[in-house]
Amino acid sequence: MAGENPFQHASTRVIALASGKGGVGKSSVTTNLAVTFARMGKQVAALDADVWGFSMPRMLGVDQSPEVVDDRIMVPPSGHGVRLISMGFFVPEDQAVIWRGPMLHKALEQFLTDVDWGEPDYLFVDMPPGTGDVSLSLAQFLPRAEVVIVTTPQPAAQAVAQRAAAMAAKVELDVIGVVENMSYFRGDDGKAYEIFGSGGGEELAGRLGVPLFGRVPLVPELREGGDSGLPVVEADPEGEPARVFTEIAAQIEAVAPRRIYRKELRLS
Repeated sequence: MAGENPFQHASTRVIALASGKGGVGKSSVTTNLAVTFARMGKQVAALDADVWGFSMPRMLGVDQSPEVVDDRIMVPPSGHGVRLISMGFFVPEDQAVIWRGPMLHKALEQFLTDVDWGEPDYLFVDMPPGTGDVSLSLAQFLPRAEVVIVTTPQPAAQAVAQRAAAMAAKVELDVIGVVENMSYFRGDDGKAYEIFGSGGGEELAGRLGVPLFGRVPLVPELREGGDSGLPVVEADPEGEPARVFTEIAAQIEAVAPRRIYRKELRLS
Protein backbone atom coordinates (compact mmCIF):
# COMPACT_ATOMS: atom_id res chain seq x y z
CA MET A 1 0.00 0.00 0.00
CA ALA A 2 1.27 3.47 -0.85
CA GLY A 3 2.79 5.37 2.04
CA GLU A 4 3.80 2.28 4.03
CA ASN A 5 7.25 0.72 4.15
CA PRO A 6 6.66 -2.96 3.31
CA PHE A 7 10.02 -3.98 4.76
CA GLN A 8 9.45 -2.78 8.32
CA HIS A 9 7.76 -5.99 9.45
CA ALA A 10 7.60 -8.28 6.42
CA SER A 11 9.33 -11.64 6.34
CA THR A 12 11.59 -10.44 3.52
CA ARG A 13 15.27 -10.64 4.38
CA VAL A 14 17.00 -7.38 3.52
CA ILE A 15 20.65 -7.81 2.54
CA ALA A 16 22.60 -4.57 2.15
CA LEU A 17 25.92 -4.70 0.30
CA ALA A 18 28.25 -1.97 1.60
CA SER A 19 31.81 -0.80 1.16
CA GLY A 20 33.85 2.05 2.51
CA LYS A 21 34.97 3.19 -0.94
CA GLY A 22 34.08 2.91 -4.60
CA GLY A 23 35.87 0.77 -7.13
CA VAL A 24 35.66 -2.56 -5.30
CA GLY A 25 32.96 -4.05 -7.53
CA LYS A 26 30.16 -3.81 -4.97
CA SER A 27 27.45 -3.33 -7.61
CA SER A 28 28.71 -6.29 -9.58
CA VAL A 29 28.67 -8.45 -6.45
CA THR A 30 25.15 -7.25 -5.58
CA THR A 31 23.86 -7.96 -9.09
CA ASN A 32 25.34 -11.43 -9.41
CA LEU A 33 24.32 -12.38 -5.89
CA ALA A 34 20.72 -11.29 -6.50
CA VAL A 35 20.59 -13.25 -9.76
CA THR A 36 22.08 -16.28 -8.01
CA PHE A 37 19.24 -16.25 -5.47
CA ALA A 38 16.72 -15.89 -8.31
CA ARG A 39 18.30 -18.91 -10.01
CA MET A 40 17.80 -20.79 -6.72
CA GLY A 41 14.06 -20.23 -7.08
CA LYS A 42 13.76 -17.33 -4.63
CA GLN A 43 11.59 -14.27 -5.17
CA VAL A 44 14.16 -11.48 -5.39
CA ALA A 45 14.04 -7.69 -5.51
CA ALA A 46 16.85 -5.16 -5.60
CA LEU A 47 17.15 -1.51 -4.66
CA ASP A 48 19.98 0.30 -6.42
CA ALA A 49 20.59 2.88 -3.71
CA ASP A 50 23.95 4.01 -5.11
CA VAL A 51 22.27 7.23 -6.21
CA TRP A 52 25.42 8.84 -7.61
CA GLY A 53 26.90 5.76 -9.25
CA PHE A 54 23.78 3.80 -10.23
CA SER A 55 24.68 0.90 -12.49
CA MET A 56 22.33 -2.00 -11.77
CA PRO A 57 19.91 -1.28 -14.65
CA ARG A 58 22.77 -1.75 -17.11
CA MET A 59 24.16 -4.76 -15.24
CA LEU A 60 20.76 -6.49 -15.25
CA GLY A 61 20.01 -5.48 -18.81
CA VAL A 62 16.89 -3.55 -17.76
CA ASP A 63 16.12 -0.67 -20.11
CA GLN A 64 12.41 -0.12 -19.42
CA SER A 65 11.11 2.26 -16.77
CA PRO A 66 8.80 1.23 -13.93
CA GLU A 67 5.13 1.07 -14.83
CA VAL A 68 3.02 3.62 -12.95
CA VAL A 69 -0.39 2.51 -11.69
CA ASP A 70 -3.06 4.88 -10.30
CA ASP A 71 -0.72 7.83 -10.89
CA ARG A 72 1.47 6.83 -7.96
CA ILE A 73 2.34 3.18 -7.48
CA MET A 74 5.40 2.02 -9.40
CA VAL A 75 5.68 -1.56 -10.61
CA PRO A 76 9.39 -2.38 -10.88
CA PRO A 77 10.75 -3.91 -14.09
CA SER A 78 12.67 -7.19 -13.93
CA GLY A 79 15.90 -8.54 -15.31
CA HIS A 80 17.11 -12.11 -14.92
CA GLY A 81 14.45 -12.76 -12.28
CA VAL A 82 15.25 -9.69 -10.18
CA ARG A 83 12.76 -6.83 -9.69
CA LEU A 84 14.67 -3.56 -9.66
CA ILE A 85 14.22 0.07 -8.65
CA SER A 86 17.08 2.47 -9.36
CA MET A 87 17.75 6.17 -9.67
CA GLY A 88 18.91 5.22 -13.16
CA PHE A 89 15.27 4.93 -14.24
CA PHE A 90 14.67 8.60 -13.46
CA VAL A 91 17.96 10.28 -14.36
CA PRO A 92 19.74 9.88 -17.73
CA GLU A 93 22.86 7.74 -17.45
CA ASP A 94 25.12 10.58 -18.60
CA GLN A 95 23.79 13.12 -16.07
CA ALA A 96 24.85 13.69 -12.49
CA VAL A 97 22.52 13.58 -9.50
CA ILE A 98 23.11 16.90 -7.75
CA TRP A 99 20.67 16.71 -4.86
CA ARG A 100 20.96 17.67 -1.23
CA GLY A 101 20.39 15.20 1.59
CA PRO A 102 16.64 15.86 2.14
CA MET A 103 15.86 15.31 -1.56
CA LEU A 104 17.76 12.03 -1.59
CA HIS A 105 16.07 10.98 1.64
CA LYS A 106 12.63 11.60 0.09
CA ALA A 107 13.54 9.76 -3.12
CA LEU A 108 14.68 6.69 -1.20
CA GLU A 109 11.54 6.79 0.92
CA GLN A 110 9.43 6.76 -2.25
CA PHE A 111 11.45 3.87 -3.66
CA LEU A 112 10.31 1.84 -0.65
CA THR A 113 6.80 3.10 -0.01
CA ASP A 114 5.46 3.87 -3.49
CA VAL A 115 6.61 0.68 -5.20
CA ASP A 116 4.62 -2.51 -5.58
CA TRP A 117 7.38 -4.85 -4.46
CA GLY A 118 5.13 -7.86 -3.95
CA GLU A 119 6.40 -10.24 -1.28
CA PRO A 120 10.01 -11.05 -2.14
CA ASP A 121 12.03 -13.53 -0.14
CA TYR A 122 15.07 -11.27 -0.42
CA LEU A 123 15.64 -7.57 -1.05
CA PHE A 124 19.22 -6.78 -2.02
CA VAL A 125 20.34 -3.18 -1.52
CA ASP A 126 23.34 -1.78 -3.37
CA MET A 127 24.49 0.83 -0.87
CA PRO A 128 26.46 3.90 -1.92
CA PRO A 129 30.12 3.89 -0.90
CA GLY A 130 31.00 5.71 2.26
CA THR A 131 28.98 6.67 5.30
CA GLY A 132 26.98 9.72 4.24
CA ASP A 133 23.36 10.84 4.21
CA VAL A 134 22.05 8.07 1.95
CA SER A 135 23.48 5.33 4.13
CA LEU A 136 21.97 6.91 7.23
CA SER A 137 18.57 7.27 5.53
CA LEU A 138 18.59 3.64 4.46
CA ALA A 139 19.46 2.53 7.98
CA GLN A 140 16.39 4.46 9.16
CA PHE A 141 14.11 3.01 6.46
CA LEU A 142 15.47 -0.55 6.69
CA PRO A 143 16.23 -1.21 10.37
CA ARG A 144 16.03 -4.96 9.75
CA ALA A 145 18.78 -4.97 7.13
CA GLU A 146 21.68 -7.37 7.40
CA VAL A 147 24.94 -5.98 6.05
CA VAL A 148 27.53 -7.74 3.90
CA ILE A 149 30.80 -5.84 3.51
CA VAL A 150 32.51 -5.99 0.12
CA THR A 151 36.24 -5.40 -0.05
CA THR A 152 39.26 -6.25 -2.17
CA PRO A 153 42.39 -8.08 -0.98
CA GLN A 154 44.76 -5.16 -0.40
CA PRO A 155 45.12 -3.89 3.19
CA ALA A 156 44.24 -0.30 2.23
CA ALA A 157 40.85 -1.39 0.85
CA GLN A 158 39.91 -3.52 3.83
CA ALA A 159 40.93 -0.74 6.22
CA VAL A 160 38.48 1.60 4.48
CA ALA A 161 35.78 -1.09 4.31
CA GLN A 162 36.00 -1.39 8.07
CA ARG A 163 34.52 2.12 8.30
CA ALA A 164 31.36 0.89 6.57
CA ALA A 165 31.13 -1.86 9.16
CA ALA A 166 31.63 0.67 11.95
CA MET A 167 28.79 2.78 10.59
CA ALA A 168 26.52 -0.26 10.44
CA ALA A 169 27.29 -0.95 14.08
CA LYS A 170 26.51 2.64 15.08
CA VAL A 171 23.07 2.51 13.45
CA GLU A 172 22.45 -0.96 14.92
CA LEU A 173 22.52 -2.98 11.71
CA ASP A 174 23.97 -6.49 11.87
CA VAL A 175 27.08 -7.19 9.78
CA ILE A 176 26.78 -10.86 8.85
CA GLY A 177 29.79 -11.45 6.62
CA VAL A 178 32.46 -10.26 4.19
CA VAL A 179 32.91 -10.87 0.47
CA GLU A 180 36.35 -10.37 -1.02
CA ASN A 181 36.10 -9.30 -4.67
CA MET A 182 38.87 -9.33 -7.30
CA SER A 183 40.65 -11.88 -5.15
CA TYR A 184 42.76 -13.49 -7.84
CA PHE A 185 43.12 -14.01 -11.58
CA ARG A 186 43.07 -17.58 -12.84
CA GLY A 187 45.61 -17.90 -15.64
CA ASP A 188 45.52 -20.29 -18.58
CA ASP A 189 47.96 -22.41 -16.62
CA GLY A 190 45.31 -22.91 -13.94
CA LYS A 191 47.27 -20.98 -11.34
CA ALA A 192 45.61 -18.28 -9.24
CA TYR A 193 47.54 -15.01 -9.40
CA GLU A 194 46.83 -12.64 -6.50
CA ILE A 195 47.24 -9.41 -8.44
CA PHE A 196 45.98 -7.14 -5.66
CA GLY A 197 47.67 -8.97 -2.82
CA SER A 198 45.98 -11.35 -0.44
CA GLY A 199 44.41 -11.68 2.96
CA GLY A 200 42.43 -8.44 3.14
CA GLY A 201 39.02 -10.07 3.24
CA GLU A 202 40.06 -12.69 5.76
CA GLU A 203 41.68 -10.10 8.00
CA LEU A 204 38.61 -7.86 7.88
CA ALA A 205 36.28 -10.76 8.65
CA GLY A 206 38.46 -11.68 11.60
CA ARG A 207 38.38 -8.15 12.96
CA LEU A 208 34.61 -8.01 12.66
CA GLY A 209 34.05 -11.48 14.07
CA VAL A 210 32.05 -12.62 11.03
CA PRO A 211 32.67 -15.22 8.32
CA LEU A 212 34.43 -14.57 5.02
CA PHE A 213 31.61 -15.70 2.73
CA GLY A 214 33.78 -16.07 -0.34
CA ARG A 215 36.55 -14.84 -2.63
CA VAL A 216 35.30 -13.77 -6.05
CA PRO A 217 37.89 -14.13 -8.85
CA LEU A 218 38.81 -11.36 -11.26
CA VAL A 219 37.66 -12.53 -14.68
CA PRO A 220 36.96 -10.59 -17.91
CA GLU A 221 33.49 -12.15 -18.11
CA LEU A 222 32.48 -10.41 -14.88
CA ARG A 223 33.27 -7.00 -16.35
CA GLU A 224 31.82 -7.88 -19.76
CA GLY A 225 28.58 -9.09 -18.17
CA GLY A 226 28.24 -5.83 -16.29
CA ASP A 227 28.48 -3.88 -19.54
CA SER A 228 26.26 -6.14 -21.64
CA GLY A 229 23.50 -6.81 -19.11
CA LEU A 230 24.26 -10.53 -18.91
CA PRO A 231 25.56 -11.30 -15.39
CA VAL A 232 28.35 -13.83 -15.31
CA VAL A 233 26.28 -16.27 -13.22
CA GLU A 234 23.84 -16.41 -16.14
CA ALA A 235 26.41 -16.29 -18.92
CA ASP A 236 28.51 -19.12 -17.45
CA PRO A 237 26.53 -20.88 -14.71
CA GLU A 238 29.12 -23.66 -14.45
CA GLY A 239 32.12 -21.35 -14.30
CA GLU A 240 34.26 -20.54 -11.29
CA PRO A 241 32.64 -17.14 -10.49
CA ALA A 242 29.15 -18.68 -10.56
CA ARG A 243 30.27 -21.46 -8.22
CA VAL A 244 31.69 -18.88 -5.82
CA PHE A 245 28.47 -16.84 -5.84
CA THR A 246 26.45 -20.01 -5.23
CA GLU A 247 28.61 -20.80 -2.19
CA ILE A 248 28.19 -17.24 -0.90
CA ALA A 249 24.42 -17.46 -1.37
CA ALA A 250 24.30 -20.75 0.53
CA GLN A 251 26.15 -19.19 3.46
CA ILE A 252 23.89 -16.14 3.54
CA GLU A 253 20.84 -18.41 3.48
CA ALA A 254 22.28 -20.43 6.35
CA VAL A 255 22.79 -17.37 8.56
CA ALA A 256 19.71 -16.94 10.70
CA PRO A 257 18.79 -13.29 11.31
CA ARG A 258 19.89 -12.32 14.81
CA ARG A 259 16.70 -10.38 15.46
CA ILE A 260 13.14 -11.42 14.68
CA TYR A 261 10.67 -8.73 13.65
CA ARG A 262 6.98 -9.48 13.50
CA LYS A 263 4.44 -6.75 14.09
CA GLU A 264 2.08 -9.16 15.84
CA LEU A 265 4.70 -9.88 18.53
CA ARG A 266 4.59 -7.03 20.99
CA LEU A 267 5.18 -6.75 24.70
CA SER A 268 2.18 -5.44 26.60
